[in-house]
Amino acid sequence: MSVAFRRESDDEHMEPKFELPIPPGPNLVTARGLRQIAEKLNTLEAAIAAETDEEARKKLQRTARYWGTRQATAILTEAKDCSAVAFGTRVTFRLAGKTRAIAIVGDDEADPAHDRIAFSAPLARAMMEAEVGEKVDFNGREEAVEILSIEPLTDPQDGADS
Repeated sequence: MSVAFRRESDDEHMEPKFELPIPPGPNLVTARGLRQIAEKLNTLEAAIAAETDEEARKKLQRTARYWGTRQATAILTEAKDCSAVAFGTRVTFRLAGKTRAIAIVGDDEADPAHDRIAFSAPLARAMMEAEVGEKVDFNGREEAVEILSIEPLTDPQDGADS
């Protein structure tokens, strides 16, 4: 039999396990986001210590490596002022006749269901550096978004930000 048809082991035919992808660009975080990363790492470390199944432990360790990298590369960023839309601001705007408010946060703390979008999201990118009263293009439409107000995000431990 030819060497080409010999199977050495089952391991060589398994799907490769890749690291979790890191979002491109800088890892900007708010104080809330930095706390969330630390909490996730603490939870993962406890789960790894308690896990007895080797495959499950490897999966947890891979996730912990992701969050460890995110913690190590985090750049704590706060809005300098609120004269224009920027990272760390809450923006109230009108789009398609509806008024909405969103917080512009880091990739890992984004939660669109709770009006927290990543600074890298298309809507946030379209609004960046716009001032109150300005209309910006979005989704192929000219002047689709009108900026109504801009305010700094406050720390949720103060009870003012969700």
